[in-house]
Amino acid sequence: MLITIDTQNDFTLPNAPARIEGTAEVLPRMKSLLEAYRAQGLPIIHVIRLYKEDGSNVDICRREVIEQGAKIVAPNTIGAELVSAIHSSNYSLLDADKLLNGEFQLVGENEWIMYKSRWGAFYKTSLEWFLQERNIDTTVFIGCNFPNCPRTSMYEASERDFRVVMVADSMSQVYEKGIQEMKNIGVHVCNAEELMSDII
Repeated sequence: MLITIDTQNDFTLPNAPARIEGTAEVLPRMKSLLEAYRAQGLPIIHVIRLYKEDGSNVDICRREVIEQGAKIVAPNTIGAELVSAIHSSNYSLLDADKLLNGEFQLVGENEWIMYKSRWGAFYKTSLEWFLQERNIDTTVFIGCNFPNCPRTSMYEASERDFRVVMVADSMSQVYEKGIQEMKNIGVHVCNAEELMSDII
């Protein structure tokens, strides 16, 4: 299962309100991996954030700025949408109500979007069940901002005995110490070219 993390307009595009440095730069490699997975019919999940405008579902560290009126990945806005470079050919706009309710939104053949309320993709979500129902034992992570959401999600996947792969050059804000720490917990760290050679 290829898992993209938080690769949304408000975290990625130039001049976006919560732009994460380096995310736009890894998009071409993310796109190549996604296209390879789609071509092989392999499963994909895009994990996203949605910050309600009243701040009620926002992390404590960001809640105040949302409560004061900042609009970051607000439901039903263009800023919350996945970056167009990683859209499937059948992509449809996010169904915020469905996603906030914990449902998985189908956006392509064997391709879904899911919402997470905190750093980790497994925290108070059905992701573990979703993977187990499909007999998926390997999680491959790419996307936005390694120190926060990808890192946490990889720890959570490891805790649940999934095999974990980190595609280091297809993830923003990666640093060498972090790579070593991932390897220390058994994460297989590779680059996009290496992964492509395994799936094509």
